[in-house]
Amino acid sequence: MNFTLRIPDYYKAEIEALKGNVSINQFIVNALGEKIASLKTMDYLEERAKRGSTDHMLEILNNVPDVEPADEKDRL
Repeated sequence: MNFTLRIPDYYKAEIEALKGNVSINQFIVNALGEKIASLKTMDYLEERAKRGSTDHMLEILNNVPDVEPADEKDRL
């Protein structure tokens, strides 16, 4: 599939700085793939959130022991 794309001039310097040593075409294809993945992830998370339950979450959190972390690295 081929598209003719008109990219505003104000993006040119930014694209050139960010694209590294790949072609502008490959940069745009990768950016498009990332955007599609991001939108699919948002749809997935919204669907999962609809199935969630605050009561179930609180039930799980109530089972967490109220103790200080054993390892110094685990402290906030």
